Amino acid sequence: MQATLNPTLLLVIALAPLVSSIIVGLFGRTIGRSASHWLTTLSVGLSFVLSLVVLNDVIHGARFNATIYDWMMVGKLHMEIGFMIDGLSALMMTVVTFVSFMVHIYTIGYMADDDGYQRFFSYISLFTFSMLMLVMSNNMLQLFFGWEAVGLVSYLLIGFWFTKPTAVFANMKAFIVNRVGDFGFILGIGLLAAYTGSLNYTEIFAKGPELALLHLPGTDWMLITVACIALFIGAMGKSAQFPLHVWLPDSMEGPTPISALIHAATMVTAGIFMVARMSPLFELSNTALSFILVIGAITALFMGFLGVIQNDIKRVIAYSTLSQLGYMTVALGASAYSVAIFHLMTHAFFKALLFLGAGSVILGMHHDQDIRHMGGLRKYMPITWITFLIGTLALTGTPFFAGFYSKDSIIEAVHASDLPGSGFAYFAVVASVFVTALYSFRLYFLVFHGKERFREAHHEHGHGHDAHGHHGGEPHESPWVVTFPLIMLAIPSAVAGYFLIQPLLYGHFFQGAIYVNAAAHPAMTDLAEHFHGALAMTLHGFTTLPLWLAIAGFATAYYAYMVNLNFPRTVQRALGPIYTLLDHNYYFDWFNEHVLSAAARLLGTGLWKGGDVGLIDGLLVNGTARVVGWSARLVRLVQTGYIYYYALAMIAGVVVFMGYFVPGKLLSGWFIR
Repeated sequence: MQATLNPTLLLVIALAPLVSSIIVGLFGRTIGRSASHWLTTLSVGLSFVLSLVVLNDVIHGARFNATIYDWMMVGKLHMEIGFMIDGLSALMMTVVTFVSFMVHIYTIGYMADDDGYQRFFSYISLFTFSMLMLVMSNNMLQLFFGWEAVGLVSYLLIGFWFTKPTAVFANMKAFIVNRVGDFGFILGIGLLAAYTGSLNYTEIFAKGPELALLHLPGTDWMLITVACIALFIGAMGKSAQFPLHVWLPDSMEGPTPISALIHAATMVTAGIFMVARMSPLFELSNTALSFILVIGAITALFMGFLGVIQNDIKRVIAYSTLSQLGYMTVALGASAYSVAIFHLMTHAFFKALLFLGAGSVILGMHHDQDIRHMGGLRKYMPITWITFLIGTLALTGTPFFAGFYSKDSIIEAVHASDLPGSGFAYFAVVASVFVTALYSFRLYFLVFHGKERFREAHHEHGHGHDAHGHHGGEPHESPWVVTFPLIMLAIPSAVAGYFLIQPLLYGHFFQGAIYVNAAAHPAMTDLAEHFHGALAMTLHGFTTLPLWLAIAGFATAYYAYMVNLNFPRTVQRALGPIYTLLDHNYYFDWFNEHVLSAAARLLGTGLWKGGDVGLIDGLLVNGTARVVGWSARLVRLVQTGYIYYYALAMIAGVVVFMGYFVPGKLLSGWFIR
């Protein structure tokens, strides 16, 4: 048994994608396309293989928690680079590098005709490095570095096609919304650093019980609650939770491989990972956990509704991501951190599969993304069809597929929770099962079954040419570099849940990495009592409400999009105001763009006119200049250049000084004489 891990091995895992990113970013045009994609793909592949080695060592008891590099010391506060490798980080490293490796291979085919080919590979390799630094860190400073780095690279990737105004707007929107969340995140880090004197996880966790006794100065708020909610606000931005979710659907303006990378295993799950990593702190505040529970429930249900009315293939899956992130957040609020990470892992596989499958469909459809223009693609794209179906079955929680085990565990965990808000959360996650099945199978039926509508669509959009200028025609299966990642992701999407639920949720895999106060939060204890193996759970699933709700969603979608095609229009007319509300995304974008933007403009104008122009320029800068000018004009009056003026001034000065310093009586005596 290996007691510790090799730090050099860990450095290679983290730095290999960074080195390849720098080389391709600086010399990509010199070394060419082929060398660029091979270098970045193989470096991420190396990180994946070594992550598997680390995962195997961790399973056999190896751990690592040490400083690699001391950056600086401010007083007693250490700022350092270090790694904490345990079950949580080892699993995240493996999932991140596997999905990224698949995305790199996929990109070779998907971006083959793009002028920014080398730049794209440099970006996604840098993204992988940033995420690895985040999940491997053992301190808040490095966590924040990785956190901001994935935000920066996602900004570059969402706006990759920077000549498109919509892409520029989308990446700016993502950047600004994430800054709102990050403001809360850095406040939480600052509070913890101020009251513990450390940025190191282990040292902060050790002082958790002391923090739980403190109040925020000047208030009756518990310090630990404020710190945890501030940290979670950061997670709300990064993991797109209500109301900071608005950036994620617009991020579809980036190329499809980025949609898979951002939405599957990397950026949006950073917030979920962070809360799980901070479980020793969150367990000390029921208020923070209730807040997380309710926010996650709102996101899971209400973002799912929006997926039902989308017509862009990528946007349907994007709203699905929002809903599934809500599920993970609800699990965190119920203190079922291991279940949240389990769903994060299964979701990474099937959501990356669905996004890459959507990209394959977009390629086959000559870059037409409107699902109303598709239909009947099953016979033209058999590999894409079967893998997409596997991803859909996993997403909807079909027994024996990966999503079933993680999603049902979340529902059971929420049911076992007795925190305030758990009743609403349980309703939300159960109702979301029907909604998920409805929008998932709506997408599946409209794309792969029914009438072939693409010929009519091509005719309507300009005699066989689409909006991108690609020549329309018969749909076709994608090349092997696109379909190979689909097959590799379909395998864990089908079987990972069945084989991994026992060790991840009820074994000792997360021991020492995730802490749960079982006495105060008994959800996991309750799940363990009722778990009798994956097969028994599967068979029991056929008798539970969630499965029948999923079947109802499937049946509704089948009837509406395969049997009675007028049914959706009838429902739309009957629910006109509700449809309008959903079509405008609950008016969040309108509120942000008109109300918040107007308020920000007013505040900015006030600070500019009153603060900058009035106070700084007007009073401090120009006012000081005016005072100097007035003083100079007064001084000039006595600087005449005539000697008799100066003599007179000297005599007058002497008289004044004498009048001030000589006693009055003596002076009066002189005058009498």
